[in-house]
Amino acid sequence: MSAYCLYLVTDDKQDINTLINVVNEAVSGGVTMVQVREKSGHIQSFIKRAKAVKNILKDTNVKLIINDRVDVALAIDADGVHLGQSDMPASIARKLIGANKLLGLSIENEQQLIEANSLPLDYIGLSAIFSTPTKTNIKKQWGIEGLKKAMQISHFPIVAIGGINQKNLTDIIQTGVDGVALVSAICHAKNPKKAASLLRLQIQEAQIN
Repeated sequence: MSAYCLYLVTDDKQDINTLINVVNEAVSGGVTMVQVREKSGHIQSFIKRAKAVKNILKDTNVKLIINDRVDVALAIDADGVHLGQSDMPASIARKLIGANKLLGLSIENEQQLIEANSLPLDYIGLSAIFSTPTKTNIKKQWGIEGLKKAMQISHFPIVAIGGINQKNLTDIIQTGVDGVALVSAICHAKNPKKAASLLRLQIQEAQIN
């Protein structure tokens, strides 16, 4: 199973205690990677939250990815960083984090997808597969057919993100995509452990069929 298989992206609007609980539960339920997001720009808060998540992931095989901020990733020695299109250029980020850390990049249209093939990346996040309440400024909705096309173009593993839930998950996994990134389906679940566990099971069944 790919390390990108069930990729949890944290909700930066949840307080640190909720964050710790969600990540603890989600890891117990079978998430394979965790990305810590913090959009407020408050670096001390970001470091504190990222450190808390790092403590949870210690002695697990679950990788810790920091959203946007290379400095935070370096400060806490995270496993990698995920960049958006308006963040630091991938080539500079790679020089700073070194060859052994994971580097992901959000891709929002076909031009970016083609350009990404020449960048020193480990994976891409394809956004948005479907529209979602957390992303109101969507450039493109890829849908299932767009995802299939992107997989033919990209040289890198693809993590699908945006509007993914139990209803559409099987169709997405059956494209052969490397993973799915989820926020609300796990972060906002009454029981994040159960939600993660059911999603992981659904992924495994979809891969077999």
